[in-house]
Amino acid sequence: MPSVRLVLDQDRVRALNLTPRDVANSLQLLISGVTVTTVRDGIDKVDVVARAIPEERADLARLGDLTIVSRNGAPVPVSQVAKVVYEHEDAILWRRNRDTTITVRSDVVDGVQPPEVSNRVWARLGELRAALPPGYRLEMGGAIEESAKGNNSLFAVFPVMILVMLTIVMAQLQNFARLGLVMMSAPLGIIGATLGLKLAGAPFGFVALLGMIALSGMDMRNSIILVDQVRQDLERGANYRDAIVEATVRRARPVMLTALAAILAMIPLSRSLFWGPMAVTIMGGLFVATFLTILYLPALYALWFRRRLGERAMEPVPATDKQYALPGVFGMSVE
Repeated sequence: MPSVRLVLDQDRVRALNLTPRDVANSLQLLISGVTVTTVRDGIDKVDVVARAIPEERADLARLGDLTIVSRNGAPVPVSQVAKVVYEHEDAILWRRNRDTTITVRSDVVDGVQPPEVSNRVWARLGELRAALPPGYRLEMGGAIEESAKGNNSLFAVFPVMILVMLTIVMAQLQNFARLGLVMMSAPLGIIGATLGLKLAGAPFGFVALLGMIALSGMDMRNSIILVDQVRQDLERGANYRDAIVEATVRRARPVMLTALAAILAMIPLSRSLFWGPMAVTIMGGLFVATFLTILYLPALYALWFRRRLGERAMEPVPATDKQYALPGVFGMSVE
């Protein structure tokens, strides 16, 4: 944009016993104005600004005719101590991380996600990035940059989160084999989450990642319910094969009902522009992972203990001559 710059004649300024600051303050008073006092208008305070009349301060051609006062009181035209230079300069210098930045923005057509467009444009700019001189670089902004910031904040606490999760699950199951079975069921929701995001046309961003984390916890909850039921049946004296089958049959309905309740609760949130990807991730992932858990986890449990399917983890307490065993209940007797 056009700009005006004053180049001071230092010799003349010193001869008039002035300094560049004095000249700047005088021009500030004449052009922009300086508050000299304040008057009260009712309950409001109004600043009184002293400056030149509009005909003088608004005309760049008359800038050199403005008069400044030397320290001895003599009026001096600006043209006597400075030269007016007309030039062009950047209106605003944008900086990011203290580096001068040029930002290129654009909009996208309906039906296309901004991250997808950014990735396509970034691939086409490969030759330009390679040909940039030293000191210049291209960086991606917008939705991708904000998503990366959020992901980095999550990844920083991932180790602590996983450690706490393993501790809680281990406290519940108290067995490393069962712990491994539960942890291997956590990624099952990725299949449904991917299909849900694809069908809904939602991007996999920061909120979708939050939904994926929550989804893994829901999948593990269903697995813990099923694995713990197998453990209870084994403690009652059933063999591994019967315990796996019976536990899956008994727990299938509660697992599906709790998953269905969570899916239905996410329907209103799925229409949100911001939280929609998270809701879609949970809905799609939980729908698919529930059925996979009922089919995949018992098969994995049987494969893990395939050599012990016909064995019992614990033998039932036998009935003695003075005891009468209750039918169908192991380890309980009435004298």
